[in-house]
Amino acid sequence: MNFFEIINKCLAELNYKQASDFSELIKNEHKKLQNIINVLNKEVCSSERWNFLQRKTQLVLPKNTGEIENPISGRIEAIIIDGEKYNYHDDFESFFVNAQPSNTYSFYEDKILFPIFNQDKNVEILYYTNNFAKDFENLEKLNLEYGTDQSLIPDLFAEPILVYGACMRLKGNPQHIRFNYWLSMYKEALTNMKSRISNTVDYAPKIKMHRK
Repeated sequence: MNFFEIINKCLAELNYKQASDFSELIKNEHKKLQNIINVLNKEVCSSERWNFLQRKTQLVLPKNTGEIENPISGRIEAIIIDGEKYNYHDDFESFFVNAQPSNTYSFYEDKILFPIFNQDKNVEILYYTNNFAKDFENLEKLNLEYGTDQSLIPDLFAEPILVYGACMRLKGNPQHIRFNYWLSMYKEALTNMKSRISNTVDYAPKIKMHRK
């Protein structure tokens, strides 16, 4: 379900007039709804280590340098060099005097710091992307922007999570006649997503609510 379809679903839930084209979404309520959907999409995607956001890349660390530009837009899960996992070390200054603990890396400005090697090294980085949407060509992007854009949340869960969650946020009033319905549908969809796309049976679903 794309961004335009999600917005129209929200408008239907709110008993507002639906749009026939994305270009018609120019009212203040339309803009608020678009912003809320994007905020909600980011919050849900950032809340867990979702397998649909897992990515992997490989870089070359040149010999005698000890640093590379950080190409990752997201949260690094693991860095592996020569089959060894490297752990994050927060004392970046120790890397400038080559006094860091073994098998560690750190950050300084926009660079990833490593021990200095006397030969080029292949660096494998496992991470969770911060691009939570994609365009009609499946190119990943940060925000839902155009009508044809889609969330990276799997389709089965994107509609109930974003539609019911956005309606609940837009109204923001627990006394609203449909608020409890939206809340229950949102929570059910999020719980189902956590249980059905988890990579392990030991994963225990939890609900994190953010109200404004």
